[in-house]
Amino acid sequence: MATIHEIRAAFRTHSPLLLEGSTRAAVAVVLRERAQGPEVLLIERAEIEGDPWSGHMAFPGGRLDVGETVENAARRETHEEVGISLHDADPLGRLDDLTGRRSASTGLVISAFVFHHHGETPLTYQPKEVREALWVPISQLSAPERHIHKPFRGTGGMAFPGIVVGHPERQIVWGLTYRFLEVFHRVVGRPFPNRWGAIEELVK
Repeated sequence: MATIHEIRAAFRTHSPLLLEGSTRAAVAVVLRERAQGPEVLLIERAEIEGDPWSGHMAFPGGRLDVGETVENAARRETHEEVGISLHDADPLGRLDDLTGRRSASTGLVISAFVFHHHGETPLTYQPKEVREALWVPISQLSAPERHIHKPFRGTGGMAFPGIVVGHPERQIVWGLTYRFLEVFHRVVGRPFPNRWGAIEELVK
């Protein structure tokens, strides 16, 4: 997998696709350097009735407050959800904006910002919002044995690609977060194999 230095260099030449939407949300792709290579921060969202992303593996993030920029929203939500301040983090770049299957009809656009976090801030979170937060080696995200293709809750039995990052029944990255990781890996020159097939159009 790429080093932080290589990731920074790759994003210098990336021009992200920016979308317009009546409702905006933002997430933070937080990286830290380790001897074995960079790690990325993921959260397992708590089970909340009525929340379309309930229980999903995700990046910290949420909707914008009134008058807030998308990047500031990503920073604020990260601090609120896992206790990490990105005030001194290095902004590495921005991924392409995305819309989710559930948000396409509502005009919700989600933006993602990549940061290099320095230091050893412990992860702190409220169980009502976040069930668990974990650092995942980026090298594991492209390991073939971690990639699966299966139906997930709320998909009507249709199979989607996913990546097992922790507990094999719960902690599987799929959907919007998987798509952001696809963009990230494409930017740094290590694209995922095409696992969408005929269902690709359904998740745009």
